[in-house]
Amino acid sequence: MKKIFITGASGFVGKNVMESLALTHEFHVFDRENFNIESDVVLHLAGKAHDLKKVSEPNEYYAVNTELSKRMFDAFLKSTASTFIYMSSVKASADAVEGILTEEVLPNPQTHYGKSKLLAEEYILSHPIPDGKRVYILRPCMIHGPGNKGNLNLLFEVVRRGIPWPLGAFSNHRSFCSIDNLVFVIQELIDRKDIPSGIYQVADDESLSTNELIQLMAQSAGKQSSIWNLPKAIISGMAQLGDRIHLPLNSERLTKLTESYVVSNEKITQAIGKKMPLSSREGILKTLTSFSQSSI
Repeated sequence: MKKIFITGASGFVGKNVMESLALTHEFHVFDRENFNIESDVVLHLAGKAHDLKKVSEPNEYYAVNTELSKRMFDAFLKSTASTFIYMSSVKASADAVEGILTEEVLPNPQTHYGKSKLLAEEYILSHPIPDGKRVYILRPCMIHGPGNKGNLNLLFEVVRRGIPWPLGAFSNHRSFCSIDNLVFVIQELIDRKDIPSGIYQVADDESLSTNELIQLMAQSAGKQSSIWNLPKAIISGMAQLGDRIHLPLNSERLTKLTESYVVSNEKITQAIGKKMPLSSREGILKTLTSFSQSSI
């Protein structure tokens, strides 16, 4: 049984990690007054999440995602702990993706969230790793799972109410990360000593198109999927009109709804030597089933 010093224990990922590993590992929960690490593993999950409503101040991201991470890593280097796992994000690498995102892409984040995560990564990577220690930077894509409320839940509510999806003519693919697959990766990094230090993206094995996602949501809600293939020119014209008179659909929102963001997990699966436990569809359906149950 390893001792794990965990930050962000009250968050979605932290709760799932502790629930999954509680019988095999001992957790020491971080508080802001205690940087004294007496554990085998430092699992740094705490962070300021990306604010989709854009009301957060920029300094909030840097105070938590950058400065707190620096202090945690400094404490790890001074401690006897052998493993440091930092929860970063694919947004530290890129906000938009052409083709497939890999760890080799030169990072170019555009938001304060992504920039603050990248600064923490750069600080960690600027230090040589002492003998006997291992350092992992994880970059998950969009994390989902039962109990997690976010964009998936909002879209599911649209489908559950029978509202047609009007953007069927747009072809895109996005990667997702099931919480079960993320916890699996974290457990492998904790329990094994043969996985090299480094940056690893974490994603489900396959990406899904938005149209496929809408169909899975309809299936989970017991509805017939309703996907309208309205001409792209009409949709784009409506978005441009939305730019001028502040409609819910504008050019920025249309781009977010229809762009592709495909993330490779090849590096981590090769390092572990195992496939992810859940397929993309299995993970999504597990999450959607929890939405269905909570809406009854």
